[in-house]
Amino acid sequence: MTKTKNLQTATLAGGCFWCIEAVLQEIKGVEKLLSGYTGGKAPGKPTYREVCSGLTGHAEAVQVLFDPDIISYKDLLTIFMTSHDPTTLNRQGGDVGTQYRSAIYYHNDRQKEVAEAVIKELGPYYDNPIVTEVTPLAEFHLAEDHHQDYYRNNPTQGYCSAVITPKLTKLRKMHTDKLKGVSA
Repeated sequence: MTKTKNLQTATLAGGCFWCIEAVLQEIKGVEKLLSGYTGGKAPGKPTYREVCSGLTGHAEAVQVLFDPDIISYKDLLTIFMTSHDPTTLNRQGGDVGTQYRSAIYYHNDRQKEVAEAVIKELGPYYDNPIVTEVTPLAEFHLAEDHHQDYYRNNPTQGYCSAVITPKLTKLRKMHTDKLKGVSA
């Protein structure tokens, strides 16, 4: 008899969704990632161009389907929080604007509690206060097809080489035990 996986969903924003997607793809227990947009006030389904304008209020975000028997929500958030700068308001490196804000969009009260606890726990490790929003998920809009699995499809593209590859190097040093293909 095959055990049915009890997958859970997390929705995270931390700058460009290509970066968060590439980092989390390497984590054991992460089953699926979807890049998209959330947190905005504009009606309808936003496009990449509209979100990048900063006028819709949406953030670039990633929905993560994960197996909590392999990776806990707390560990997933810790990896997320240490893979971007949660202390910069509406900015990640050269990506500037509200669409690049750091945010945890919770799906239930337990996720909210865990998110707040992780932020409190990690706060002392940063020189500046953590500005990551913790807010309920409203709607998540799937991004255009060419944004899905972006780094894997475009590893030599300039942004990928300059921004994402160094994040992956940092991930591999900090969270080796959580990576796919690495025995516990």
